[in-house]
Amino acid sequence: MTHSIRIGSGLGFYGDNWEPVVASIERGQVQFIASDHLAELTLAILQKDRQRDPALGYARDVVPMLLRLWPLMQPRGVRFVCNAGGLNPMGAAQAVQTALAAKGWHPRIAVVSGDDVLPLLQAPETQFDHLMNGADVNGVRERLVFGNAYLGAQPIVEALDHGADIVITGRVADAALFLGPLVHGLGWKLADAAKPEDFNRLAQGLTVGHLLECSGQGSGGNFGSQGHWQNIPDLAHIGYPIAEVWQDGTAFITKAPDTGGLVNFDTVRQQLLYEVHNPHAYFSPDVVLDMGQIQLTDEGQHRVRLTGAQGRAPTDQLKVVAGFRDGFKADITWGFSWPDAWDKVLAAEAMIRSQLQERKMPFDELFVEYPGLNSAHGPLAPLPPAAELNERAEIWVRMVLRTPVKSVADGFGRLFPWMALSGPAYTCGFQGLNNTSELLGIWPTLMDRHLVKARIEMLEVQS
Repeated sequence: MTHSIRIGSGLGFYGDNWEPVVASIERGQVQFIASDHLAELTLAILQKDRQRDPALGYARDVVPMLLRLWPLMQPRGVRFVCNAGGLNPMGAAQAVQTALAAKGWHPRIAVVSGDDVLPLLQAPETQFDHLMNGADVNGVRERLVFGNAYLGAQPIVEALDHGADIVITGRVADAALFLGPLVHGLGWKLADAAKPEDFNRLAQGLTVGHLLECSGQGSGGNFGSQGHWQNIPDLAHIGYPIAEVWQDGTAFITKAPDTGGLVNFDTVRQQLLYEVHNPHAYFSPDVVLDMGQIQLTDEGQHRVRLTGAQGRAPTDQLKVVAGFRDGFKADITWGFSWPDAWDKVLAAEAMIRSQLQERKMPFDELFVEYPGLNSAHGPLAPLPPAAELNERAEIWVRMVLRTPVKSVADGFGRLFPWMALSGPAYTCGFQGLNNTSELLGIWPTLMDRHLVKARIEMLEVQS
């Protein structure tokens, strides 16, 4: 182990807190920050932005974030990689460049694109079955509005090799945001030139990315151990995880000094298994990770040693996430107070259902839940007996109507207000009477990787 790289976690989702990143830059001795702005459904949110304004479609928090971080990064030589480009990486990069240039700052910005595969999905006679249920894409093909492949680390490596200070991508695999800087900084070989030992190093790097991609969740945030989460110190000032990674792949997970949160065996192992279906075959565009031999060694002082990840060559396919128009929804919440709160709720529900039927309002689903009773745990939280429910001080009910017809969703809220004076007594008010929204369904599928061509573009430095 003769050479190491320190890389810090940025955001874990669009809208996350970037103040902990400040501590990583100022006190964590990092050379890179990798920031994941795209949760699984974020592209659907960005598509709605793009429908309102074609210049949007990216995670807009990247602009204020870099206005805050760049003056700290620049003197320390810290470089930044993110997927905030979403559906419009060039638009994101130009917005960042314009905002920073207005302050007199002129970083070298690279744009990684090529993940947009919507034309391939829309082409007739192509077959892209639903990854989970095998459904035929022909059922949604004409309603598709976006489709993006999960790129790997290679274009990020190339952008950093070209001297980029800031790399803004579209949809890439989350952990690839971290693997790219490690490959660039440590001289590792990616799949095309990799030997078996190289895949083990890539597997270590992928594991590091997986441990860091969820911001504070890798350092004690969202810690779910009953009776122990209360002992996580100072979450209000949590430090995001930092990885120190050596050339042979050995890694240490830690955080910046004098920050809140906790990095130990338990917090790291919880994140290790987060969103992992098969720990022996964790697929990515760069390597297939086998976690079975991983060793986590708690060295104390917020420092956990990571070794033992095994890797093999990636498959010939890339995961794709596509979105399609899937109707509309209306979401109403209201409640009733004691006495007989439960009986009132049931009576009001029956009144709404009868109105839907009498007015011939077509819908696909009417979802009903009771916040405070079963909305968190669903079937795992059976309702108490009616007699006990009727003695409760208040009961709230949430009804969500899903319909293919926008006018039906628009009219759903009008079924409720009259009950304030003409329904069961002691209504607790209504929320969401005019909140129709369009639904975007998600279509995961696989695509041959040779069909997907990543592109890298360096923006000209503005004078």
